[in-house]
Amino acid sequence: MENRYKIIISYIQDLSIEIPSPESLITIRNTTPEYRMGVEINTKPSKRKMIEVLTTLTYSNPSKKKAQGFFQIKYATVINILDLKIKKEELEKIILCDLQTEIYPDLEKKFLNILRNSGLPDLKFGKKIDFEELYKARQN
Repeated sequence: MENRYKIIISYIQDLSIEIPSPESLITIRNTTPEYRMGVEINTKPSKRKMIEVLTTLTYSNPSKKKAQGFFQIKYATVINILDLKIKKEELEKIILCDLQTEIYPDLEKKFLNILRNSGLPDLKFGKKIDFEELYKARQN
């Protein structure tokens, strides 16, 4: 399949690491198996067939125990749409699936390195996010 888009630039747009106290860091370290990765994808059209895609990863504990930390990265990717006759459904798949599959390994590596350097040296994320599976589930 031919390339229908080109990545112009990718960068960390915003980063938030909140560890309220030493006690909370200890709690976070002890409860990391309970933490889950959440992903949110937003877009903002730009000029000349470019689209800014903002991928937000939030690593949090859904059980909301005390001494919570907050970990979030917002990663912006600007893409140029090469196919001027692209259909809305195809563009949606590019943004939600193809692009995410392409940028996620680098994004995950950056986020994981930041979290490890923030006091969670042994942290490993669980199951990888399967954007193809998420996209198919969204279609149904």
